[in-house]
Amino acid sequence: MSHTQPQNHSIELFREDAYLRSCQARVLEVVSGDNVGLVLDQTVFYAEGGGQPGDSGSLILTDGSEIVVTNTIKHPDGAGILHVLATDAPIPELGSQVTCQIDWERRHKHMRFHSCLHLLCSLVDGGVTGGSIGTDKARLDFDLQDTTLDKEHLTRELNRLVTEAHPLQARWITEAEMQSQPDLVRTMSVKPPSGEGRVRLMEVADVDLQACGGTHVANTSEIGTVKVGKIENKGKRNRRVNILFDEQT
Repeated sequence: MSHTQPQNHSIELFREDAYLRSCQARVLEVVSGDNVGLVLDQTVFYAEGGGQPGDSGSLILTDGSEIVVTNTIKHPDGAGILHVLATDAPIPELGSQVTCQIDWERRHKHMRFHSCLHLLCSLVDGGVTGGSIGTDKARLDFDLQDTTLDKEHLTRELNRLVTEAHPLQARWITEAEMQSQPDLVRTMSVKPPSGEGRVRLMEVADVDLQACGGTHVANTSEIGTVKVGKIENKGKRNRRVNILFDEQT
């Protein structure tokens, strides 16, 4: 892996506004290696993490040509966001201006599912041992023992929370406040990022509050009708709950 200049942090615009679909940016760094990609001074691309996939989309150069971004991941050296480019994509020069455009349809499905998983957390009394989000389904694994989950009941309750139209809002607390409220971390295997002095919370009004760095819809009504698919036993204590949008059969 090689770098054309020292690594830099990107301003993560999606943290404050998940509905931004594009932005202007400047190329700060070119990274080569297993993943050839760019670090930009700011971005609307969400980097893979917390079970949510990284965004895909494109970068438009000033001459109108397009570079395909196939994935977005955390910088290999731990700082910033790397926009992974398609194989044989042209590499823009350092300092050049680009227009970032995410695949909005794909991202919006991730947002709907991610918010729905927070609703699911409010309905299941157990630590989260894992999870993943896609465009056609999402899942959470819960640390449960001698517990039977009712698929029909969960489906009804999820859709009740969806139709009740609860607003969602991100807010920040200090790391010290986070340490004094460990119940705000639902995931047992993944801890919220630390070392920056503050932690981002996602609140579903009157329903759920937990540490989360992902992108979400503004209101539960935007999730749409959902259904619980398979509930699987993945070990003595692990129960996997799969969620699908209702329009999928």
